[in-house]
Amino acid sequence: MRKYLGALCLLALAACSGGQGGGSDTLAADNWVTPGGDHGKSHYSTLTDINRETVGTLGLAWAAELGTTRGLEATPVVIDGVMYTSGVAGRVYALDAASGKELWRYEPEVDMQVNRTACCDMVNRGVAVARGKVYVATLDGWMVALDAKTGKVAWRSDAIVDRARGDNSTGAPEVAGNVVVIGNGGAEYDVRGYVSAFDLETGKLAWRFFTVPRDPKLGPQDHPDLEAAVKTWDPNSRWDIGGGGTPWDAINYDAETGLVLVGTGNGGPYAVSKRSPKGGDNLYLGSIVALDARTGRLKWHYQETPGDNWDFTSTQPMILTRMKIDGEERPVVLHAPKNGFMYVLDRRDGKLLRANALVRMTWANGVDMKTGRPNLTPERSDYTNGPKIVFPGSPGARNWHPAAYDPESGLYIGAVQDMGNVIYMTPGQKPLARRMLNNDAALLFTSDLQAILPTLPPPLRDAITARPEMAWVKANPATTELRALDPLTGKTKWAVKTGGWQDRGGALATAGGLVFQGSIDGKLRAYDKASGKLLKEIDTGSAILAAPMTYRIGGVQYVAVMAAWGGGGFPYIPPYSAAYKRSNQGRILAFKIGGGAVPLPPELPALTVAPEPPKQAPGVTPATIARGMTLFFGHCGLCHSNQPRSVTPDLRRMSEGSHAAFRQIVLEGLLLPNGMPRWDDRLSEQDVDAIHAYLIDLQAKARAEELEKQKRGLPLDTPGLTILSNY
Repeated sequence: MRKYLGALCLLALAACSGGQGGGSDTLAADNWVTPGGDHGKSHYSTLTDINRETVGTLGLAWAAELGTTRGLEATPVVIDGVMYTSGVAGRVYALDAASGKELWRYEPEVDMQVNRTACCDMVNRGVAVARGKVYVATLDGWMVALDAKTGKVAWRSDAIVDRARGDNSTGAPEVAGNVVVIGNGGAEYDVRGYVSAFDLETGKLAWRFFTVPRDPKLGPQDHPDLEAAVKTWDPNSRWDIGGGGTPWDAINYDAETGLVLVGTGNGGPYAVSKRSPKGGDNLYLGSIVALDARTGRLKWHYQETPGDNWDFTSTQPMILTRMKIDGEERPVVLHAPKNGFMYVLDRRDGKLLRANALVRMTWANGVDMKTGRPNLTPERSDYTNGPKIVFPGSPGARNWHPAAYDPESGLYIGAVQDMGNVIYMTPGQKPLARRMLNNDAALLFTSDLQAILPTLPPPLRDAITARPEMAWVKANPATTELRALDPLTGKTKWAVKTGGWQDRGGALATAGGLVFQGSIDGKLRAYDKASGKLLKEIDTGSAILAAPMTYRIGGVQYVAVMAAWGGGGFPYIPPYSAAYKRSNQGRILAFKIGGGAVPLPPELPALTVAPEPPKQAPGVTPATIARGMTLFFGHCGLCHSNQPRSVTPDLRRMSEGSHAAFRQIVLEGLLLPNGMPRWDDRLSEQDVDAIHAYLIDLQAKARAEELEKQKRGLPLDTPGLTILSNY
């Protein structure tokens, strides 16, 4: 009878956790039940078949082509032999995890106008699986539940509050008891952050938590938790453009406490002087908020970056685990956000236990452990009165790329970036408006700073070079590493340098003594987790940013990863990446002991000289072209880098047909199904003609330059004046 009751208890626990397994301390084994492997998202596996001794014979088991050339950032889920994962804009794939055979595919209907406010490609970071359903959020903010066996839609619910704003969704949903929770993105535009919880079975909205207040002139806040928050904002804040705080990733359910832990985003606009002129902490920007999974009400919060002024989001992945700290075993959350600190908090009440710097900093010089507040240093980081070199830079000391926690050694293992950026306010007062990129702050990364300095106006150049932080830039402009570090001290046990600041692939740690990480140069690498020694390197020919994962079927352990370049800065494909050399065909790659070689995508053909553009229309003047350039960078430059091998079209190489249809493309949405939005609500025909004139001029200059390079026998993608003109 006792045995029978024990079985019932186990079944009950499984039902409470959505049928995915045990609580946050149950580590991954044969199954990989969340994008983070377990419910604590540790990206750690107890499997040992692939280990230090056997990894040398690791090879390809299967590959699945996904039919996309855009970014892939998700980590797949594997349950009972079936792999579920997401792709571009919220596509979902179900595959036989032993063979890669596709079982079904879900292609959502997405309003591609959302690309106007999706800052960082049409990516998606994963699915949730529970109670026979697969949950995914589409790029345009629909929460969808699919039948896990067939892929048919069970329900579809709108997760966007106001579709007149720039909301989008790129994160993985999180199952929390009887609800599935998803956040929104778009803080750089006009968006107010929130998370929404939907009933697992029906899709009915259960609760919604706004991460920043609304205009107090409108009356009481949406929920009581915002009444205290609104006091930390200027009453005359720019409420009309949202305020930011969007929780676009980092949502964890803690079954032990019944809390949903949510990392919130940056302020919008970046500069607090524009957002909340009298300053203030601006809760709940840059915070972890702990919400009751049943009601959505706030239980505790910890703000990591008060009054965020630098795009220091707290949306980076969290890890829930247990650690012995000061003689007591505690349930903790480990969090290393953009701002450069590694935080350890008690997940029951949010008590700060540790905060250690991982990289060079100028915005703060430590954290007061009594108050939990950072020691701000505005004299080094407030750029509203002149350019500052701020460390870490806006790409963050850590970003969305998952880290792993190894419970055997107590080490946190992930990509860490020590890089800064110059931040300064652009001249003139630019209007802040709905559905527009609302930032007056310009950013120059320190990795490129010394090359860019000669192209800058002398007053700006002199102000930057006078900063004392230039000594840091000259000594070490940027370093990106895979690090194994002690989360309680911040001390590094070992580190391996990666290819560049864009090269920050997610990590997987295993009980087999290994750490896996992919690279955008196309290599999947296995390191000894005790020393960081490289044990195996596989050339896949595909850029890898997503975190690898592992599972076992029929006694065979597999390691799998999604591969394609994308995410922040997606149009700028680095020359050292596999996507630059071999295109960007997205795929899933699975490996096993004794597997074969990976078939490499064919190399791209050599660049050809830009075609001759049409003649300028009558009446086009240098002033027209200058106006067109301003309009281009205000509306188009985020997606169109106009560089070789870009994910998006290089408009210096437009065909005769594209030139002829330019107005139709930009104003009428001729290419909307392909992801090119229409702009007739923002741009007039005269505006579009000015942009076109600028691009014709740019194409003519590119052609002349490339003909000269061809004459000299130089590669056409050798940097030159055309490239520098795009800074």
